[in-house]
Amino acid sequence: MAYAEDFSDWVSGRAQRVERLLDQWLPGSDILPMRLHDAMRYAVLGGGKRVRAALVYAAGCACAGATAPAASGIETALDRAAAAVELVHAYSLVHDDLPCMDDDTLRRGRPTLHVQYDEATALLAGDALQPLAFDWLAQMPVPPAQVVRAIRLLAQAAGSQGMAGGQAIDLESVGKVLTQAELQRMHTLKTGALLAASVELGGMAASATPAERAALDAYGQAMGLAFQVVDDVLDVTGDTAQLGKTAGKDAADNKPTYVALLGLDAARALAGELHEKALASLEPLGESGRWLAGVADFIVLRNN
Repeated sequence: MAYAEDFSDWVSGRAQRVERLLDQWLPGSDILPMRLHDAMRYAVLGGGKRVRAALVYAAGCACAGATAPAASGIETALDRAAAAVELVHAYSLVHDDLPCMDDDTLRRGRPTLHVQYDEATALLAGDALQPLAFDWLAQMPVPPAQVVRAIRLLAQAAGSQGMAGGQAIDLESVGKVLTQAELQRMHTLKTGALLAASVELGGMAASATPAERAALDAYGQAMGLAFQVVDDVLDVTGDTAQLGKTAGKDAADNKPTYVALLGLDAARALAGELHEKALASLEPLGESGRWLAGVADFIVLRNN
């Protein structure tokens, strides 16, 4: 957990680390049922920015310090939490892309899972990835009560009062004009809940103090919303090759977005305000919050 000299080196290293762990821990394609395991690996490996994993590691560094010994179990706990949130994210994308949901054909620059395999396999792959995330989280080398809290946190972030609930509201809102408060509520659940939980899990693995937890909570709430605002902007300003998914699909599907509600310039301004709010929330953490600040910049300034 020693600090690298440069954020780009650090975040690249975290992405490579979690990619190796996912490859190692996911069932092999040679294990029955082989097609299902192959589909699970297709959904998870070889793509994505690993933002949620980066948030876990960055929050852990912020609360454990730069030189927390591996023997303390903190690094292993962070690994388990980082891999678990990536599984939940991957499962959500698989299900969101299904014909009964958003009916997307491109994800991370390649065919979506139901296109590459078939709809039933995609459904089962998502079904299998979600419980596997909790299996991995349960193996965190921390006190049992802490494991229970971590499992409950991730379950709530993924459930009807979190990601799944936000997706339900999203589907119900197609063709409707939402107020900004309604739009914020939808995205706080659909996108923000898992991002905020990633930050909280990192702090939990590193035994964050009450003051640190308060800072992480404020940061996670701001960045969870900022991520979606930027996504809405990129759906309008990006292209399919750059995004790795179909550009302009939100507008084509008549979905409520921040750009549709506020206009492009105002949506960009909102992302900037949330970015500033997130950075301000890190002030109590001092230098140890540097990677969280870097992830905030990465989220808001990204082009895909």
